[in-house]
This record gives sequence, structure tokens and C-alpha cells, in this order.
Amino acid sequence: MNRYALKIEYDGTAYHGWQKQLECKTIQGEIELAFSKFLGHSVNVSGSGRTDTGVHALGQIAHVDLEKNWLPEEIQGAMNFFLKKTTISILAVCIVDENFHSRFSAKSRIYEYKLMIRRAPLTLQKNRFWHLNRPQDLDRMEVAAKHLIGTHDFTTFRSSICQANSPVRTIDSISFKEKNLPNGRLVVIECKAKSFLHNQVRSIVGSLEKVGSHKWKPEYIKFILESADRKKCGSLAPPQGLYLKNITYENGIFTKN
Repeated sequence: MNRYALKIEYDGTAYHGWQKQLECKTIQGEIELAFSKFLGHSVNVSGSGRTDTGVHALGQIAHVDLEKNWLPEEIQGAMNFFLKKTTISILAVCIVDENFHSRFSAKSRIYEYKLMIRRAPLTLQKNRFWHLNRPQDLDRMEVAAKHLIGTHDFTTFRSSICQANSPVRTIDSISFKEKNLPNGRLVVIECKAKSFLHNQVRSIVGSLEKVGSHKWKPEYIKFILESADRKKCGSLAPPQGLYLKNITYENGIFTKN
């Protein structure tokens, strides 16, 4: 068997997340269907992690084992042909070692969350951002975010249905970027960690928004973190603003793609 890694971009609007489900359209299901059309038989595609309904990806990584020794460009071309009616694109394919695993070999994951601040409703970009019609104070948000850096019990920022064995995670960094656009102001919040809990990034963003809109003081983030009480978390930020941006591996695959 030959193992291949795939770098995948997708618009998650029309899909019920990454993980394959029997009666719902999912990203994993569409990719496995495309492989079955390409190969004439079914295969299992393993992703680096799950994304929820409506969440997008700029650099999801998956791996697949194939019997034939295909060239990476042959796989990419065939897969994009069979995926052309979807909102999924195979950005790159490469051959990897048989011990490589898209999920367990990952060294870090980067998610970014995009907010569009303007009074008018979104139209063309409706499913790409969290639309806010109130200003956000990034200085206050940055101060609040510092309380979340490092290793903590993130029970407050964890989904009630999260299946992880432990709520302890280590966040390496949370950064903020902003850009004034002709019809609004774009704010991008980037979170980096080896792994995240279910809904962790959206919970963090929803709580930081409370700080940015002056509803909470920055130090309140420290209080709710230490409380380990899910009920104290801010509102869950909507899925359409969240993007799985990048995943890094020790062997450096796709670093040039």
C-alpha cells in the first residue's frame, strides 16, 4: 500500500461538518465518494481533525492508502475532477511514510476566526464571517487573550458534548489582525495549539467579543477560565467565521504549498 497526504480547502456552508455520516453530506463523505469514482472501489480517508457544520478550511490535511503507485498530480487532477460540483478542492497531494498519520502526527494546528464589523448586513460574504454591527476594542481583547495562553483547564471553553478525555490544553498563541475595507472592518483572530477541544476556539472568540464590546472587563476572562464552569462562557461564536488554516508536521509536508 502507498500512503498519500492531501491538503484540502473547502467551504463548509453546505456540509454537516467533516466526519462522514449516513444521511448527511459531509466533507469526508464527499472526498471518499470522489475516490470511489476515481478508483472504482471505496477507500477510507482520515482527516487531521473534525470541523463542525458550516466551518471552513484553508488547509485541512488528510491521508489515504492506495494500492496502486499513483503520481501525486494524477490523484490531485482526478479528485478535483470528481469534486468539481462540490465546494471542496484538493490543493496538493504528496507521498508520505507509512507511519504518517494526519491526526496523530500533527505538531500544531492553527485556526483563524474572521469577524466583519459594519452596520449593513452581509450579502456576498454572508457565510464567510461573523457579522457584527458594533465596534470591537482590539486592545482590550488582546489583554484578555493573554490569560488564555499556556496550559490550562479549558472546561469553561469546552462543548458540553466534547469527548476528549481531559479538558487540559496548551494554547501557544492568540493573535489579532485588523484591516479597514471599503465597506467594513475585518478582524482576524488566530489561535495556535497542538490540539483543541470541541468548540474551544468558537467559545474563546465568543467570550473575547464580550470584552471587545465593553460588556466584560479583560480580567473577567481569567475569572471564567479559573471557574471551570461552562455556564460562565460567552456566547458561542457562529461557525461561518471559523477556518482551519494550517497544520504543521515534523517532516514539513506542504510547507511550500
